[in-house]
Amino acid sequence: MNKQISIDNNDREMSISEHLNELRQRFLTTLILFGISTTSSFLMLKNLTLILQKPAKGVKFLQLAPGEYFFVSVKIAFYCGILLCLPIAIYHIIMFILPGLTGTEANIIIPSLLGSVCLFFVGIVFGYIVLAPAALAFFINYGADIIEPIWSFEQYFDFILLLLLSTGLAFQIPILQIFLGLLNIISSQQMLSAWKYVIVIATILGAILTPSTDPFTQTLMAVAILALYFSGVSILIILKK
Repeated sequence: MNKQISIDNNDREMSISEHLNELRQRFLTTLILFGISTTSSFLMLKNLTLILQKPAKGVKFLQLAPGEYFFVSVKIAFYCGILLCLPIAIYHIIMFILPGLTGTEANIIIPSLLGSVCLFFVGIVFGYIVLAPAALAFFINYGADIIEPIWSFEQYFDFILLLLLSTGLAFQIPILQIFLGLLNIISSQQMLSAWKYVIVIATILGAILTPSTDPFTQTLMAVAILALYFSGVSILIILKK
């Protein structure tokens, strides 16, 4: 669908070159902001490292190889840059596709994108505040009277990254449900009638998405998935879908 723009109150169709030029400008703007946010994150690396270490109370971290902490620092700055730049990237995506959408399409796609970003960050916060301390407490306390917990910071960071990322993705479930409901692919009643299967799937997903092997953390993840699922169903019921 061709994008419409207004010049001197007269609408005209944008040419392909104008589309590409706008896309290039938005991409370059996002890329520059990503570079700024990544550089800023690298300059605040000490504080970010302390924040990441906070859930692992009582653990001493070490560097197992030359340059290990440096390369982990680069990864921390890189992922923080992505997170900080994500809302700006979504904004440019919305502004680029908005003129080419019908009213119905805009009412579905734009709220879905905004809700997806918000829920992703909520999932990250939930993973950091709830899941990470629960998982780490299990590993720290298990065998603490025999072995002192001294961990590689790189392996710890990979664990935290995987946990937070999987939690953020799990929090996309309501968005997917609402999207399917608004498109009349699956109704809220059909979703509600499948609650027995959902419990089983949530338990399996809790085990898959949680990088730790302790049942308590997996149960927390499964409960969170169920809560998200039924929240999505509730929204669809309110929307009468």
